[in-house]
Amino acid sequence: MTAKLIDGTALAQRLRAQFRTRAEALAARGHRPGLTVVIAGDNPASRVYVRNKIKACAEAAFDSRHIEFPGDVSTATLLEEIARLNADPAVHGILVQLPLPPQVDSALVTAAIAPHKDVDGFLPVNLGALLIGHPEFAPCTPAGVMEMLRSENIPIEGRHAVVIGRSNIVGKPMALLLLQAGATVTICHSKTVDLPAQTRQADILVAAIGRANFVRAEMVKPGACVIDVGINRIAGNEQTGEKASKLAGDVDFAGVREVAGWITPVPGGVGPMTIAMLLANTLKATEKASTQ
Repeated sequence: MTAKLIDGTALAQRLRAQFRTRAEALAARGHRPGLTVVIAGDNPASRVYVRNKIKACAEAAFDSRHIEFPGDVSTATLLEEIARLNADPAVHGILVQLPLPPQVDSALVTAAIAPHKDVDGFLPVNLGALLIGHPEFAPCTPAGVMEMLRSENIPIEGRHAVVIGRSNIVGKPMALLLLQAGATVTICHSKTVDLPAQTRQADILVAAIGRANFVRAEMVKPGACVIDVGINRIAGNEQTGEKASKLAGDVDFAGVREVAGWITPVPGGVGPMTIAMLLANTLKATEKASTQ
C-alpha cells in the first residue's frame, strides 16, 4: 500500500480563488478584507511566514499590511499599536507574529487584540467558544487539517482519532474539532505510556509534537490517515556531503507512506492550509463587519 498524498498547496490555491471572489464582492460594497501582521525583531523564520502571508493576501485580493518593530521594542509600544489597530475599521484581522523579543510580555500583547479581530483564534474567549462548540474563529492550523480531511472525504464520525501534542495552538483545539465532528479522540503527549500502542489504534493520526521523523511506520495502523503538522529544520550532514539544512515533519514520510492510506507532506501539506484558514477567518470577520 502506498498512501494517497493530501496536497495542501493545491487545496490552498483552490480556496484562495474562492476567497478572491468573495473578497472582490465585499470590496465592491466598500469592505475590502484587511489583515495586519505585527512583527518585532529579526527572526528569519518569522519573516518567511510574514512574506508567505502577504503573498497569499495578494492572491486573494485582500488588503495586507505588516508593521515592523525593532528587537528592543517595549510591551507598552506594542500595546499602543494593537489599540490603534483595534480601532481601525479597515483592519478586520490582527496577527501578532510569534515569537516576540524576550523582554515583551507576549501573552499580554496577544490578549489585547479585539476578539472580533482575533483571526488566529488564540484568545481565551475564542478558545472558550470552541470548547462549547460555537467557535467564532477556530485556530488556523487545526481548521486547515479539518478542511483537508473534508476535501478527501475521509470519514471522521465514529472513527478513532489520536492527536500527538497538547499545545493550545494545535493539539487541544485539534482534538476539540475532531470531537465535534463525531470522532472518538485520544490526546497523547510526552508523558503518555506506550505511545505506539495508542497510535496504532488511530484511524486518523495527527502528529504535532515538534520532533523530526518521530512517527515511524510501526506506529501507524494500516490504512490510517496521517496528518503531519510538524516543521523541523534538520542540519546538513558533513559525512555524507549534505551541507544544506532541510525541512522535515514529525512523521517519517518515506516509511509511513507505505503503511498509511493518506498522508500529508512536509513542506506542502498543512503549512499552506494554515495560511488559507487565516484568510478564511479574516474574510469571515470582514463579512460580519459589513453587516453591522
